[in-house]
Amino acid sequence: MEQYPYQPPEPRHQDASAPGVGHSHDHIHEQGHSPEQRHSPEQGHGHGPGHGHSHGHSHSHGPAAPVSRHLRKVIAAILIPFTAAVVVGLVVLWPGGTPPHKRTGVGFDQQTQQATVTQVVQVSCKAVNASGETPTGDTSTAEGSSAQQEASGTCHTATVRIDTGKDKGRTFTEIVQPDQPRQLHQGEKVVVAYEPSAPKDLQYSVADVNRRLPMGLLAGIFALAVVVVGRLRGVMALVALAVSFLVLNQFILPAILQGSNPLLVAVVGSSAIMLIALYMCHGLSARTSVAVLGTLVSLALIGILGSQFIGWAALTGNTDDQTGLIHGLYPKLDMSGLLLAGVIIGSLGVLDDVTVTQTSAVWELHEANPTMGRRGLYRAGIRIGRDHIASVVNTLVLAYAGAALPLLLLFSIAQSGVSTVANSELVAEEIVRTLVGSIGLVASVPVTTALAALVVAADRPGPDAPARSGPSPAPARGGRGRRRKR
Repeated sequence: MEQYPYQPPEPRHQDASAPGVGHSHDHIHEQGHSPEQRHSPEQGHGHGPGHGHSHGHSHSHGPAAPVSRHLRKVIAAILIPFTAAVVVGLVVLWPGGTPPHKRTGVGFDQQTQQATVTQVVQVSCKAVNASGETPTGDTSTAEGSSAQQEASGTCHTATVRIDTGKDKGRTFTEIVQPDQPRQLHQGEKVVVAYEPSAPKDLQYSVADVNRRLPMGLLAGIFALAVVVVGRLRGVMALVALAVSFLVLNQFILPAILQGSNPLLVAVVGSSAIMLIALYMCHGLSARTSVAVLGTLVSLALIGILGSQFIGWAALTGNTDDQTGLIHGLYPKLDMSGLLLAGVIIGSLGVLDDVTVTQTSAVWELHEANPTMGRRGLYRAGIRIGRDHIASVVNTLVLAYAGAALPLLLLFSIAQSGVSTVANSELVAEEIVRTLVGSIGLVASVPVTTALAALVVAADRPGPDAPARSGPSPAPARGGRGRRRKR
């Protein structure tokens, strides 16, 4: 075996740019070097002919190095007009508040107050006239069986005290039948509905249970978990979440109710949420800007596909009691447009996750190996993205299936075929929502990966870029990086 003779290193005070200089300890800030820069013996990192200890490697400790001024200008040339358009859209479409309407007293459209159950007494259903004759005369039916159970069962009389509103302190009686799914208990906090046009004794009725305490506690546990694990970034994520709800409640919903185009409102509102959430959580950087661009392209694809297939499948968006009530209160509201707006807004959260993950993956791959070109970065990043697609798409489908589980169970009881179930508007609406969102999600992986690879591979910081601080890199063998054997 032969190897080249070792020569002592030159003194450190010599000029590193001169030929034949030994170890250079200047920290290199560039994100990549050309092959000639890395392997040329004339660069002054060798100790003799054909052998040396090259130190021309970039080591990342912390955030990625800033991109060059040219790339920052390119990204800004795209995002600044887009951000300005979003701001203009917010100003033009901003509503003056939710338009007033006369309450119907149906569903959520009713006045409510907080109340407390002060007393619950067992009584005979016959004594309180809660039973009735079997309407069909056949106890085998669900209606007849319920009437028979009420006639022979034990009811409860609950005394309820109003705790809020102009009738605070007033009490009323609620009859709880034995087959009711919700049984009242003494001391329980409830929500009561108020109908001013009804007789005085019938103006109030128990509408629901007050769940503020458990829901508030669960929200507190969630916030604590996010802050403990995410620390400052977790705090910023919670702030971004609050801003998202603010945009949704103060802009998107009132603007749609005022008669603005639901698709246009959804695009402007979701774009505002995207910009605020991503930059607030991940900082104002080129990495975040690439994630924004990837999310924007994917949202545009979702909007185009959703618009085409909602129209092609003749989906009206008016499929249940809630949408029927909305359409009754606001007849001019475009319900199919409202459905498309829901598809876009519902896909935004998952898109943010995928685009940020893919952008960060490409950036970290480049930091780990600055010699990788855009093709190598894309291939490595897309391998990561494929794993992400497999899990996220399944999550998206199961989320929609879980939300529609009672409906699917109803079709199962009716023993309807798969084609019959899928053809019904209730299920077809969820299928279109799921598949359109999933297509946009899948497309976001190659789009964002390609954008990130192009940006980091094309980045060439100027010579005045600040030096990266950190420990000196370990020496590497010169030439081809290995000894020659015989």
